[in-house]
Amino acid sequence: MKRTGILNRHLAGALAELGHGDGVLVCDAGMPIPDGPRVVDLAFRAGVPAFAEVLDGLLAELVVEGATAAQELREANPEASALLEGHFPGLDLVSHERLKELSASARLVVRTGEARPYANVLLRCGVFF
Repeated sequence: MKRTGILNRHLAGALAELGHGDGVLVCDAGMPIPDGPRVVDLAFRAGVPAFAEVLDGLLAELVVEGATAAQELREANPEASALLEGHFPGLDLVSHERLKELSASARLVVRTGEARPYANVLLRCGVFF
């Protein structure tokens, strides 16, 4: 058994398959899941696991070259907005409807138990070299 890092075997395997430019949607429990991408649903109950916890765990495992979130986030969920803008100074903001459209191109969707609005981000994988 792994001692460190992500223990969920479905998530660990999905992350290992990602390549440069692939999209990973980290979303709250209310975000519509697009047809097509692989989905790892971590939601246990409302708020568990939290968006911030899942994002921090993923960022320890991934190289991210860009991120996109809904512009509505700033007003509706200032805590998540501050979290994302702290991690991604060049955070791209689009309408929530546009984020849902872009999510269809994600290779992986990671659903959290977050129950606050607009706690969603589309990550673009980078390379480690």
